[in-house]
Formats: sequence, C-alpha cells, structure tokens
Amino acid sequence: MKTNLLFILCLLCGLPVSAQQATGATTVRLTVTVGNDWNRDKTDEPVVIRLAEVKPAFRVQSATVTDGDREIPSQLDDLDGDRKADELAFVIDLPARSTRRLTVTLSSEKTGRSYPARVFAQMLVKDAKKQKHAPTQAITVPGTTNFYNMLQGHGPMFESELVAYRIYFNQKQTVDPYGKFNKGLELKESQFYPTDRQLARGFGDDVLMVGNSCGVGALKGWDGTRATHIEPIASRTERILAYGPVRTVVDVEVKGWEYRGKELDMTNRYILYAGHRDLRVETFFSAPLQDEVFCTGVQNIMGNETLAHSDHRGLVGSWGRHWPVTDTVKYAKETVGIATCIPRKYVGQEVKDEDNFLYTVSAPGSDRFHYHTMFTSRKETFGYPSPEAWFAYMEEWKDGLEHPARVSISIEP
Repeated sequence: MKTNLLFILCLLCGLPVSAQQATGATTVRLTVTVGNDWNRDKTDEPVVIRLAEVKPAFRVQSATVTDGDREIPSQLDDLDGDRKADELAFVIDLPARSTRRLTVTLSSEKTGRSYPARVFAQMLVKDAKKQKHAPTQAITVPGTTNFYNMLQGHGPMFESELVAYRIYFNQKQTVDPYGKFNKGLELKESQFYPTDRQLARGFGDDVLMVGNSCGVGALKGWDGTRATHIEPIASRTERILAYGPVRTVVDVEVKGWEYRGKELDMTNRYILYAGHRDLRVETFFSAPLQDEVFCTGVQNIMGNETLAHSDHRGLVGSWGRHWPVTDTVKYAKETVGIATCIPRKYVGQEVKDEDNFLYTVSAPGSDRFHYHTMFTSRKETFGYPSPEAWFAYMEEWKDGLEHPARVSISIEP
C-alpha cells in the first residue's frame, strides 16, 4: 500500500519513479573496471564477480552488465547448492593495454532475460531397454559402484563453440576430448556419438583413445614412478553446476580417497567459458594439504607422429594420433594436440610414465590449487594444423594466462 501511494504521489508531482519504487525490487549498481595490461588483444576474457565480496544486502536474483548502451551477456551461478547466487560471470573483448568501465546492476527481482547460448552441458542416464536417456544434474554412488556404462557418454559432457569434453564417471576420472570441424554447439544432438547422418552434416566426434592416461589434463595420484587412478574411495559424485549461456561448471567430487596412508575429500571443478578451448581446473580439499603430491599433464599419444613440448616450468604438451575407433573407413585417423599449464608455485618435478608427460603438483598448507588444460583437433577449420603451430600457440596461451584481466569494483552511491 505504501509503495502504491508513493507511486501515485510521484506521478501527481511530476517526479521520476525508480524501478525499485515501482516494482518493489531492491538493486545495487556497481562500477566494474576491467583492464588488459598485456601487449596482445584478449578475446572472450573471463570476468568473475564474487557476490560475497560485494556483500549485497539482499538475495540477488538477476543481474545486468552494460558497456555504455551495449548489454553484455552474463550469468549468475549457485556453486554451493544453497539456491543462492555466488558468482556473476561474463566474457569481454579487451584490446591490448586497454581499460573498460562497465556498469553492473544486481537486483532482487527475477527477470525473463535470456542470451544466446555459447556453451552447453548435459549428463544423461541410460534406459537401455527403451533406448532413451533422462537428463540429470548430479549423481552420487558408493565407491564400489560401477556407474560408467549407465551414463550416455560415460559422464557429464560439456562444450563451447570450439571444443567439447566429457569426464569419465569412474576411478580414472579422465578428461576426454571431442573434436569439431566447424565452430558450433553439437552435443545436445550428437550426445558424443554422432550418427552417420550427423557425420555427413559435418559433426565432430571423439578424437582420442585415452586408455589409462590422464588424457587432457586429468588430475592423478603419484606413487613416485607413475600416475595412479582416484581409488579406493567411499563415494563419487559428478554434477553440473552451470549450463551456460556464458560458461559451464562441472564438479567431480570424491570422499574418503585412501591415498598414500591418508584419507582425502577432493573436488575437481572444470570451468569452460564461451569462446574458449581451455578448461580452468580448480581442485579443492576439505582440509589443508600437508605433504601430499599429485600429478597432471598430457597423454603421451601413441604412434609415429608423437611429439612433446615443455618449457620445464609448468607447461607441457603433446601431439599425435591414437584414434578411438578401428573403423577407419567411416572414421578418419584423428590427430590431436594437448597442453596443460600449471602455475609455477604448484609445480614440483617434471616426470613421466609410460602413458603421460607430467608434472608433480602440491600445495602444502593450502586447501586448493588450480591449473589449465586444452586440446586441438587437426581437422578443425579454425585450429592448428601442425605440431609446430600448436606448440607455438601453447607458449602464447601460457603468456596470456599469466596476464589475466585486472578487475576492480566500486559500489555506486
């Protein structure tokens, strides 16, 4: 009633009526300054605003990001499952050595606003008898349960316009790649296994036999001589936290991992942004680490074309063929490049085993660490056709990761 009276009074007096007064919504406006101090242009640079740092005095239900008169697609993500937004994410193009001032409006009111999807994610449970699949958001099973073959694609699948991935729902927890000929979203239709008709239309497919390796930058245990799988455990959960339109977020959580005489609870979070081929991998533990050592890197791809590249300071890559199917009449022999980049502070030793080129990873005193990983398929019309081109891009990629966007936030009065 008070709001209605105020609305009428403002109209009679010729005063402006704010959206907050007219609708009852509570809002806060932020000025977000985003800078690129690097000497190269950045395309689709991720920007993340953690709402806990802004401390809005209300539950944020929607957000709008604008650059002058232009609206920038964004998304709010609930990352801890309490049905309240934790982060606002968007991507932005930044010329070399430039700064942009954006306006972000957080609101307590839901809106029907939507943006074109530039990413996609799904996890599908199989109904083998009816040959149907039911979407699911999260699955938890005991560590002794083999759920791998009960999921279409064997785990959560997600993609950007450039690439697609899946995470195996088993003790390997391998990151497996799906390569594309052309840019676009395919997984909703192909479900990682394109039909003959879809292949004829130019769809991509699985491009690498990962076997027992770390595939594309999967985290593994390290026993001193080789990478080990994530087992035995008490339980395993795989879940999709964000479906887009700007990024996908997928968690793989294990509890009770019996590792080198200790018991660990660990979550690997895989974040894929629009316009990106690389994954940001964030690893969390329920308690600070002590002297535990893990490893990650890239698969040592089998075959005569196999090559490797390392800067010996956290960057490692490989190139070659190990195709996932034997029918090479229907499917081409796939050639891929892989790369993983680990921040120097987490890098231990550069090591290898029969399946992988690796670095050991540790973070004593901390309950988390992160790194990035990516791949290319040589069949891409937009990618890297040779190992030389791929290894050169790896170095540029690392340089860009070491020069992230500079973000500062101020709350408008």
